[in-house]
Amino acid sequence: MKTSWRSASLVASAAAVLALTTACGQESGTPSASSQNVGATAAAGDYSTAGTGLGAGAGNGYGSDSNGEAAEAGESASAGKLAVSANPELGELVTDSAGMTLYRFDEDTAEPPKSNCDGDCATAWPPVPADDASAGKGIDKALLGEVTRADGSKQLTIGGWPAYRYAKDAAAGDINGQNVGGKWFALAPDGKKATLSDLPGLSTRKDPKLGEIVVDKNGMTVYRFLKDEAWPEPVSNCTGACLEKWPAVAPVANNDTEGIQKKGLMSFTRPDGVKQQTVNCWPIYTFAGDKEPGDTNGQGVGGTWYVVAPDGKPVGAPKE
Repeated sequence: MKTSWRSASLVASAAAVLALTTACGQESGTPSASSQNVGATAAAGDYSTAGTGLGAGAGNGYGSDSNGEAAEAGESASAGKLAVSANPELGELVTDSAGMTLYRFDEDTAEPPKSNCDGDCATAWPPVPADDASAGKGIDKALLGEVTRADGSKQLTIGGWPAYRYAKDAAAGDINGQNVGGKWFALAPDGKKATLSDLPGLSTRKDPKLGEIVVDKNGMTVYRFLKDEAWPEPVSNCTGACLEKWPAVAPVANNDTEGIQKKGLMSFTRPDGVKQQTVNCWPIYTFAGDKEPGDTNGQGVGGTWYVVAPDGKPVGAPKE
């Protein structure tokens, strides 16, 4: 009798687990093909491309002249009326009146505006003067400003970010400076980095402090709310004003994910009728306080919000 009772108990337990997993909608799928971000793949250094040096006079802002006088003139070339250009790889980006791409530098700051590119850096990346810059169609003139550089000159800013040209862009429309050193990026009209995401709906990236974490199709960090529930079915306890700060991630097809655990990868319908994605049955969100891909400003907020690991666990959350 004892053996029979124990066997029956095990069967019942297994059935209960199966019921939970079925209720949660755990299913499997085929990962999507690997994607690669647009940008330089072998850049070495913060302001020059790998394996190439800037020869004498090459810092003219366009990378075509070898004459010293031309270089000096190019470095101080006015911006004129700025325009929005559609690039097939990066989407919308800002160009000057000559059609040359404008860039921003990750080591600068926008609040308050400050340039940290001087000396050889400024030769490779000539600062764009602010004196006659004006907003063309598609650019909000309120986003244009200026910052005083160390030499006293005034440099154009867009959305607070100091603007530069790249010495190795030889013709209008060139984007040779994109992702150089992992720190230089073409400017979008709102001052952010120009990027046309080629990421899957959900994928992972290696964060230097948090390890492997989940990101959405725009590269934005994904979070979990410790007050939510996953079993027997997903329940979001982030509603109303909470959703303004923590937008729910929309449903993603299983084959539009990469590096994410397939078990428990599903969507559910919230009480407000909106469908939300889960990882391992846990509802997932982004954070309105994250402004750029790679930001993790939501980590640990209120002791209840944490970035999501590929298996759906909250990274860095206190153990229960």
